Amino acid sequence: MTVRVLLADDQPLIRTALQLVISDAPDLELVGEAATGLHAVQLAEELDPDVVVMDIRMPVMDGIEATRLIARGPGRARVIVLTTFDEDDHVHGALRAGASGFLVKDMALDDILTAIRVVAAGDALIAPGVTRRLIEAFAGRPAPDPAPRQLEGVTEREREVLTLIARGLTNTEIAADLVISVATVKAYVGRLLSKLDARDRVQLVILAYEAGLVSPSKQGE
Repeated sequence: MTVRVLLADDQPLIRTALQLVISDAPDLELVGEAATGLHAVQLAEELDPDVVVMDIRMPVMDGIEATRLIARGPGRARVIVLTTFDEDDHVHGALRAGASGFLVKDMALDDILTAIRVVAAGDALIAPGVTRRLIEAFAGRPAPDPAPRQLEGVTEREREVLTLIARGLTNTEIAADLVISVATVKAYVGRLLSKLDARDRVQLVILAYEAGLVSPSKQGE
């Protein structure tokens, strides 16, 4: 199945580079480009892409608000945030707005294509290294809520799985750590997504931090 991609970035060079590699990928199709957040929202509604690669800093409407509108809209599009990691302090807001993935502009282009495919398939776990960089950024920021979020209905084992997800482990790594099968880990992840009303693994990471399961002091454990 061909993955339909919409690019949203106000830098023509970034769009051109991604356009070239997407056009060369037989399973990806570039259906549109936008230079503002507002145009991205309009094109997402008009073109109904599978994935929107969204820059955060854009004129007219920023990528966070555009992501929120697309995620809450009627379309099927899943949003991947694209930003300069060391400079952008709005990553948490973008993911809370409903983004399903996170990319940094200095990633290899092949890794970006892989991330697009992963998110289009319904997952949000991109490369573990990228996930861990994201986690490290969260660890250095204060929690958005004054009190930790309560995880109602979550069992002790599910809390263990959630903690390991928040530390950036893959399903295989979690299975090895807890001495259970990968299939069992997938079942736990599915239950966590349902119980916590989360879209994907990225949102589970955010919820784990908000609940206090993982903090800067626990990150290196």
